Amino acid sequence: MRSRERAAWQTIDSGQLLLIATAGLFVIVAITQVAAVRLVQPDVAIIFGVLIALGELFRMVMPGNREVAPIASAGATGYALLVGVGPENAPPGAPLGVEAAAHSPLQVVAVTAAGMLVGSLPHIAVGRSPRPDAMARRLFTVAVVALCFRPLLSFRLPWQLLLAVMGVAVVAACFTDVLIAAMIRAEAVRARFGIALRDEVDAKLGLCAATSATAMLIAVATTAMGEAALLIFTVPILVTQFAFRRYAGIRATYLQTVRALSRVTEVGGYVETGHSRRVSQLAVSMGRELGMSEEELLELEYAALMHDIGQLSLGDPIPGGATVLASPAEQRRIAELGAEVIKQTGVLDRVAHIVRLSSHPYRTGREGAAGDPAADPAAASRPVPPPLAGRVIKVANAYDDLVGDSADRDRGAAVLERLRLDSAAEYDPTVVEALSRVVDRRPRS
Repeated sequence: MRSRERAAWQTIDSGQLLLIATAGLFVIVAITQVAAVRLVQPDVAIIFGVLIALGELFRMVMPGNREVAPIASAGATGYALLVGVGPENAPPGAPLGVEAAAHSPLQVVAVTAAGMLVGSLPHIAVGRSPRPDAMARRLFTVAVVALCFRPLLSFRLPWQLLLAVMGVAVVAACFTDVLIAAMIRAEAVRARFGIALRDEVDAKLGLCAATSATAMLIAVATTAMGEAALLIFTVPILVTQFAFRRYAGIRATYLQTVRALSRVTEVGGYVETGHSRRVSQLAVSMGRELGMSEEELLELEYAALMHDIGQLSLGDPIPGGATVLASPAEQRRIAELGAEVIKQTGVLDRVAHIVRLSSHPYRTGREGAAGDPAADPAAASRPVPPPLAGRVIKVANAYDDLVGDSADRDRGAAVLERLRLDSAAEYDPTVVEALSRVVDRRPRS
């Protein structure tokens, strides 16, 4: 048990530790302040705390292993943006005609932290511990909203201006969340920061917009109608969460199906055990090194897992499944047959295109890219140039065909040198150098 705990903590990098430490400091200060002055409007705090806890209970994992809790985030942000708690107990001449929400930014942090902890307890009880960095990031973004917005309530701004400030605050929170997530992801997966930022924006833009809009609805409705409005205006984000959960489930099912299909060649004895998995891992690491986006990396992973499926058509398996040792014509035949199999799925046409062209030599790709069929009739008969994903798979497959699961670094270095010598014609030199950097980062045995 202790060794497993140490292994889990060892996967947290310095950026994540800094974020977790900062969020922990916020929580300590907030709880100390609330304990000193007592909880303000405890009934409202408890209601929002329950909503946050329920949101943490129903958190989900999006594609890219992103842990999110939209309902908890919307509830916590709504509490940070709360102006009042309904007209029932409003004193005469009260601003906006409602009872003011008098809680401090630090109380928002304390209530959010308590709700997150309570909502995470059932997950912890069944062995599904939350990701500390994801929880810290959610808490940190709520703290940003509270610290920016709540001090402005003392100026008694009109509704129109308050709504504008709310909008700016939630946009700032979304930007903070995406920025921190991109910084952590760039360090964790060794991706370029610009690529990681773009991936985070693409992955979270829709959910962030829905969460922010729901938080503003909760804050405005609770101010105008009281706590009962929480039940009504939490429904939109609940529906959105189910839609995102279904999308994430479909993506996960696709990947599981592809992984299962990729093992057919191993079970049939056409390739070495683990070959498809190793090529996939190498290819994805090289793709990150070359700046490919997350969507491109997913297609690359699919194609790398199934790049050898055309070998099932062979009457006599290639020794060791090493297609790098087969003739160019045989390599193309295997790739073409594999692409046709993948195309039958009806949803992986781009993956089939990558697999089909992964057998093409780099030199042919360069000539084909330069050729213009309209100006040069001979260019029309040249093979289609392989895309970057195809060139990555070609290099990763050749390396694993020649190295396999061996941990001998001298053998790996010799294979890399061989690939470099063939780079002028067969392999993309830029991709080979990306492979070299990936291999150099592997732990030494």
